[in-house]
Amino acid sequence: MVAVVDYDAGNVKSVEKALDKLGAEHVLTSDPEVIKIADSCILPGVGNFGDCMDKLRSAGLDKAVKDFAASGKCFLGICVGLQLLFDESEESPGVSGLGILKGKVKKFTSTDELKVPQIGWNNVFNVKGRLFEGIDENTYFYFVHSFYLDAADKNIVTSNTSYGTDYDSSIESGNVFATQFHPEKSSDAGLKVLTNFLKIAGEL
Repeated sequence: MVAVVDYDAGNVKSVEKALDKLGAEHVLTSDPEVIKIADSCILPGVGNFGDCMDKLRSAGLDKAVKDFAASGKCFLGICVGLQLLFDESEESPGVSGLGILKGKVKKFTSTDELKVPQIGWNNVFNVKGRLFEGIDENTYFYFVHSFYLDAADKNIVTSNTSYGTDYDSSIESGNVFATQFHPEKSSDAGLKVLTNFLKIAGEL
């Protein structure tokens, strides 16, 4: 059973639809006890870093997510769900992230040629790790974001993407996986990423 964390800040419908298509048993939940007993967990996220952290904390889900990530069971963060795993974001100065991994989320610099947020398809490179099994270098995925990850430990980075600067677009640290792009909105390649996660988690 996959627990999809519901904290009123995630693109949960698209995630659920993708999981349905893949035949993965899942539950949408805001109950820490349900998350605790799940076999794997997905943390979606859309919106402001600080608002998302406030919603997690007010629902008592910040501890549930941290405990799950520490449990050894497979965990996947998506978009802001990736950013929340780290220490802080320039989007919300003074707001602490979950601090599961070390790093900072920084703001893209807008120019006449480079519009912020980045919305649309972009490719990933320097691809490695289990999420990308069977996925080619420079495959395109769907992104929507104004801020990007700069992980402190580059050994956990499993892909990079370029948008004015090269940034870390996915990570793998033990049982913890995360993508800045939206696999649930990235057609066949995104479904392959989700399939790989579910297979690692023993869900498929």
